[in-house]
Amino acid sequence: MSAWVDPAMAPILAQMRAAAPVDYATLSHKAAQEVFHTAAAFWNAGPPEVATVTDLEVPTPAGRMRARLYADARADAGSLVIHVHGGGWTFGSMQSHDRASRLLALDSGLPVLAIDYRLAPANPSPAGVEDVNAAVRFALNGGLGRPVAPGRLALAGDSAGANLALGALLARRSTGLPRLAGAALFYGCYAPLFDTISNRRFGDGRFGLSTARMRWYWANHLGGRSTDDPVAAPLNADLAGLPPLFLNAAGLDPLLDDTILLAGRLAHCGVAAELDLVPGVVHGFMQMSRELPAARHAIARAAAALKTWLKQP
Repeated sequence: MSAWVDPAMAPILAQMRAAAPVDYATLSHKAAQEVFHTAAAFWNAGPPEVATVTDLEVPTPAGRMRARLYADARADAGSLVIHVHGGGWTFGSMQSHDRASRLLALDSGLPVLAIDYRLAPANPSPAGVEDVNAAVRFALNGGLGRPVAPGRLALAGDSAGANLALGALLARRSTGLPRLAGAALFYGCYAPLFDTISNRRFGDGRFGLSTARMRWYWANHLGGRSTDDPVAAPLNADLAGLPPLFLNAAGLDPLLDDTILLAGRLAHCGVAAELDLVPGVVHGFMQMSRELPAARHAIARAAAALKTWLKQP
């Protein structure tokens, strides 16, 4: 079955299909990480200028975690967005998503803290969620120079990072901690679902991410943990009581139905959610803002939601 492709996406997709395929599962984790970062380097080249970019460390129960704070000259120092990168829980870093963090900071006028959480398979769930919430505690307790109130702190994450951001919100709710302001979740993976309509239509690898790759990523993430665990697979959780969410989905993504199902569950639970469905683009498209206008526009829409939540009197 044919599918409409954004005209600006078409040449990028052609280049993706022309490249030699990489089976990450057959490589050592170090070699696979290098391949992932080499591909990401192209999309992060020539990044937009941000007034201040500061590398720092965040204390976690597992040790020190690298982080990077992006702040535009007009940034509201009383608020914060914590950016959780994607990469199948297995790859990626704050550097692989540097351009996206910069654009979020510039478009929102808010400081953005990117974090290098622990990666699977060496650190399966709940390690990533624990690291996200360690960054939240760090900010709430004044680690950035002044305490940030829970209602002035939001999360943002793409793909596996969206999963971890949502899991972190659920973990806070389960322990009775104050709600954060919200989260912007981009084309997330919310449960190990491999037979959805979107997986059947787009999961054969023609559009980049494949269902087979997602099976491998989920095995790395779960590390033997039950798929019923609401933190690891938040689509299986009771979602009532969460803060407002901005949901982004890509029209040619095997994970499209993850977001559609999440939006339905949130509506059923009475959680405010905005759904931004971007047609004709593939999973990971927001990394392509250097060449893809749809990515640039999607980041701007997410930033507008973050401003609405955080730039309050």
